[in-house]
Amino acid sequence: MAWKDNEDNRPDGDEGEDELDETDYKTQKDAVLFAIDVSSSMLQPPPKTEDKKADTDSAVAAALKCAYQIMQQRIIAQPKDMMGILLFGTEQSKFRDEPGSRSSAGYPHCYLLTDLDVPSAEDVKQLKAMVEEGDDDGILVPSKEEVLMSNVLFCANQIFTTNAANFGSRRLFIITDNDDPHAGDKAIKSSAAVRAKDLYDLGVVIELFPISRGDKKFDLTKFYDDIIYRDPEVEADEVKSSKSGDGITLLNSLILNINSKQTPKRSYFSNLPFELAPGLTIGIKGYMPLHRQTPTRTCWVWVGGEKAQLATSETAKVDSTTRTVEKTEIKKAYKFGGEYIYFKPEEAAALKDMGKKVLRVIGFKPRSQLPSWASVKKSIFIFPSEEQFVGSTRVFSALWQKLLKSEKIGIAWFIARENANPIMVAIIPSRNQDDEKSGTQALPAGLWLYPLPFADDVRTVEFEERRRPADEVTDKMREIVQNLQLPKACYNPLKYPNPSLQWHYKILQAMALDEDVPASLDDPTIPKYRSVGATPDPMMDEEEEEDLAEFPPRQIDKRVGGYLAELKEMVAEKAKILQNTRALKREIEDDDDVDTGRPLAKRPKPAAKKTPAAAATGSLNNAQLKLAVEQDTLSKIKVAELKDILASRGLNTTGRKAELLDRLEQWLEEN
Repeated sequence: MAWKDNEDNRPDGDEGEDELDETDYKTQKDAVLFAIDVSSSMLQPPPKTEDKKADTDSAVAAALKCAYQIMQQRIIAQPKDMMGILLFGTEQSKFRDEPGSRSSAGYPHCYLLTDLDVPSAEDVKQLKAMVEEGDDDGILVPSKEEVLMSNVLFCANQIFTTNAANFGSRRLFIITDNDDPHAGDKAIKSSAAVRAKDLYDLGVVIELFPISRGDKKFDLTKFYDDIIYRDPEVEADEVKSSKSGDGITLLNSLILNINSKQTPKRSYFSNLPFELAPGLTIGIKGYMPLHRQTPTRTCWVWVGGEKAQLATSETAKVDSTTRTVEKTEIKKAYKFGGEYIYFKPEEAAALKDMGKKVLRVIGFKPRSQLPSWASVKKSIFIFPSEEQFVGSTRVFSALWQKLLKSEKIGIAWFIARENANPIMVAIIPSRNQDDEKSGTQALPAGLWLYPLPFADDVRTVEFEERRRPADEVTDKMREIVQNLQLPKACYNPLKYPNPSLQWHYKILQAMALDEDVPASLDDPTIPKYRSVGATPDPMMDEEEEEDLAEFPPRQIDKRVGGYLAELKEMVAEKAKILQNTRALKREIEDDDDVDTGRPLAKRPKPAAKKTPAAAATGSLNNAQLKLAVEQDTLSKIKVAELKDILASRGLNTTGRKAELLDRLEQWLEEN
């Protein structure tokens, strides 16, 4: 299926496929070890300036604060991932004190501050104390002797081998400002390169976070080009340096660069056959880049011992006499018509078998024909896989580009796993994140499976026609909406953390670390609508007016404050006219009720409009009703009026409108 070596044989639509990195969407446990250089230059704070946004922390302090924030994030987002901190270039040396392990003397000037493990509350407390209170134990004292990078890399090798042997993702983050730690010594450089190769063979990825100072640029060619294994043709692998002393703080720069290396997870399936046509099949994998994050579930623990232990639960089935029922005594059954239909395990499995797992294209449609309401589940991101079908990437890329160019979508039959329920999906292409036409800057470029509803999933709901607002109100609201668009007219979820989830974990963190419970949460989803010049509401109390005066100028009032005031006046005027109109109608109707002698309390609410066929409810003759059926206007009669017509003919008046219409039409045919 792959194109031959001759590039001229490739179709015109397959011009230079955009490479997509599938490792960004694999589900795997992650182990990260921070290796922070503790040298004199790294401990030196930046020069003082009058700029309030300039750095005040040394590079080591910024790196430790960065590690502290990343550790807090991982406890919340990736509670099963591991993290550790290794300091190198220190006067003191420390490694594990376990029996049979290599002593601290084996790794001189390497200090294992936090061993590679799932972060605990004690680890967070220790790192927080060092970040906020400083180094009281003399750990951050630079060594007078040169530290060998080969020892640092070998120490990292031992940590990954013993603590995270089976992890799918293992990464070493090196933070340093020294681009040539072994200047002029080729033997030591060669030894370090060998240790880096050992880490690479072990599956450990080395990520460098260089720190530059002033006009001096961090030169990778001096040493780290032989340490970091990266593809020179891929721009995403470009090493970005963090500069100390500029407007963006070193801490924020480090956090930004490290977060860009985070690994989103949520795989859904792997090696699924994608049938484009008879005899044309490629392999794909599916991922879940979007997944609703919820607080971790509570668990029962036993606190009767010295240390709390997780309590395991067991479930047992019993009969009416509380006798434990064995698995061999029960069968699966479905209730149908008041009786139970029993199935053997193999029969139940055969009942669910709708064929092998597959994604099979049925046809193609214009993208404009896909309604926005049609999705019944979250979409799945798919990526080509070469494991079973060679050439899948080229065919997948050609399909992606063709769908984008033609503005079409595919319709496909989809079974994700064996014994899974089949669904219909739309195959929708997404553009590159830097494309101006892309409405999904936070999502990757590729193909998405958009689940579609079956006929059984669509519910018929009767909606009452609502009064449309006046045109001038709509025009005024349009001006407000146009002036309040989000940046790039697109919602970026990365800027809006879930406030309820963040508040939940802030409380847990405060209790676990013996911190003060925060009084409030900084919620970026709250609109910035108040301003200094805002007029206090008459219903505000004194305290609220004082709070209003303290707010700085805000975005909404600044942009559309005048439009909002005009809209408020316009809506109030329209509402007043509507109220007066309704009051006048009510007076006229009350006068009519008094003239006819009917009690006011039992007067039915008049309909806004009546069809000609329903003008005289209950008095329509059969000829008029048959004419309404022929003109297809019978369905315009209200439910209450239909019931009156049915009651006048001695028919049942219960049921929904569709049933009432069928009953009346059947009676008209028979009479």
